Amino acid sequence: MDAAQISVTVGGVGVIGFILWFFFGPRQATAARAGAGGVQEVEVLVRGGYTPDRIEVTQGRPVRLTFLRQESNACTEQLVLSDFGLSRVLPEGERVSVEFTPDKAGEFTFHCGMNMVRGTLVVKPA
Repeated sequence: MDAAQISVTVGGVGVIGFILWFFFGPRQATAARAGAGGVQEVEVLVRGGYTPDRIEVTQGRPVRLTFLRQESNACTEQLVLSDFGLSRVLPEGERVSVEFTPDKAGEFTFHCGMNMVRGTLVVKPA
């Protein structure tokens, strides 16, 4: 192998490592803020994904997730929180609130109707 081949190989491995880290690396959770009546609140922007895509709440306290969909992609027009038996339609440009009280701790996935766009709800024990 000459120097050019080694450089290309090292560069390729570096790019692959960056891509793996970017898409599959650890994500910082966004903690819910306390709202009126002790409700844990988080606003989630829906545009090519969920922002934030990792949300942290406390078990046994009411949660209000407010989704604002700013895209016309048909994939994201439905929200599913199957572990909590919830599903909502997210009309483009409208805020839609989902309210529930998580009764179990753990990590739970929320996703679009096609299960392609995903987020994680982290429920911490009280």
